[in-house]
Amino acid sequence: MRDQPSDLDPASGETPLVGVLVGSASDLPVMQQTTAILQRFGIPFEMRVISAHRSPDLVDEFARTAEERGMVCLICGAGMANHLAGAVAARTALPVIGVPLSGSKLSGMDALYSTVQMPKGVPVATVAIDGAINAAILAAQIIAVRDPEVRAKIYEFKDSLAEGFKP
Repeated sequence: MRDQPSDLDPASGETPLVGVLVGSASDLPVMQQTTAILQRFGIPFEMRVISAHRSPDLVDEFARTAEERGMVCLICGAGMANHLAGAVAARTALPVIGVPLSGSKLSGMDALYSTVQMPKGVPVATVAIDGAINAAILAAQIIAVRDPEVRAKIYEFKDSLAEGFKP
């Protein structure tokens, strides 16, 4: 599998605020739930398929330049004993949210452990296995700290949860 070019939010001409990295194209169906939620909140994003193991230089470049390109946080989704979120978190001061994915014989437990068990000084906020939706909501909440429009959308979304979650 070759790493794929950038997929900017087609609905937005704005600078991406969230970088979404996916370790393998086979993980795109789960991680596209992330981009659907970001679009719902009107948050511009950039999604890339980049493997920490097959293309470490691309991961390094993406992580090191994300802040200067205007990003506020990064979401990394990968399966198996992945190190994508940790590799990214080691190279940036931006918040990193890890999404362990279930595409392994261990049903994602290997991905969960490799995402959540980070060394001191290299934190990765980790959501549930296949928790791509919650990763996007957490990214939106990070952005909402400084953006009142996004904050209002978060409150509307939270109020709607009483009626059941509707993606």
